[in-house]
Amino acid sequence: MNKILVTGAAGFIGSHLCERLIGDGLSVVGLDNFDPFYDMAVKQQNIAGLVQSPRFTLVQGDIRDRKQVDAVLQSNAFDAIVHLAAKAGVRPSIADPAGYVDTNINGTVVMLEAARAAGVKKFIFASSSSVYGNNPRTPFSETDNVDFPISPYAATKKAGELICYTFSHLYQMDMTCLRFFTVYGPRQRPDLAIHKFARLIEQGKPIPMYGDGSMERDFTFIDDIVNGVVAAIERCEGYHIYNLGESRPVRLDILIAEIEKALGKKARIQSMPEQPGDVKRTFADVDRAVRELGYCPKTHLADGLKQFAAWLRQ
Repeated sequence: MNKILVTGAAGFIGSHLCERLIGDGLSVVGLDNFDPFYDMAVKQQNIAGLVQSPRFTLVQGDIRDRKQVDAVLQSNAFDAIVHLAAKAGVRPSIADPAGYVDTNINGTVVMLEAARAAGVKKFIFASSSSVYGNNPRTPFSETDNVDFPISPYAATKKAGELICYTFSHLYQMDMTCLRFFTVYGPRQRPDLAIHKFARLIEQGKPIPMYGDGSMERDFTFIDDIVNGVVAAIERCEGYHIYNLGESRPVRLDILIAEIEKALGKKARIQSMPEQPGDVKRTFADVDRAVRELGYCPKTHLADGLKQFAAWLRQ
């Protein structure tokens, strides 16, 4: 394997993945439209090191632009595509469902069609733990029914998995869908809880706690996620879905306490009502990923938060 296309390359997960692939000796083309969902300067900083590498090429463009996507794929011999690009966030998707459908579903179809036309056989699709909705059964298994997403974002991710299956069936493309569980670490998106809470605590401002603090998330450190994605690229064959999580759910109030420890500062908490679209709990069953990908999450929350705090204070 020599060359990989990564969409969403300037984002949190994408930039870490590109660094890892280049470190492994591969060439990477990164496609990103620098969506203004958050400050473009953040994404530019994410890839500041990458653009210095002769093995990395940045293409600024939109996954919905079939002409541009075709041009990128036809002018490179890619061994695999890792499709991370998407409109992100559960709560914003409730305000803009059409926008999420356009980017996350239509954009994914454009990528799949272009991959098919260019003869790229390996396609890794970034899905989400949100597809499980408020599944009463835990831990969440890839065999569970995911017919009840509770946000437009989650619905678009399930739709992405389904269209990937269709392309795998029709065109014998190897497809792997990865359900990420609450990824955190250095360069995490500024709107996500750990980054948002830590930044506000550092500034001495109150942090919003939605609900009574009992909401639970399966926080997964970025290095563990990247290891899982790399394994999925190497072992992509047929059609498969894998959970990539830590398999240790943490309550929201406990998370806040752990962030306080990592920063050495107390939080001022502002109680807020529960938000529509937020699931009560995420909890990954990673047995399939462990067995078939060799996935092995190693970073405990306290250690990951120390690394995040050090990055934040830089």
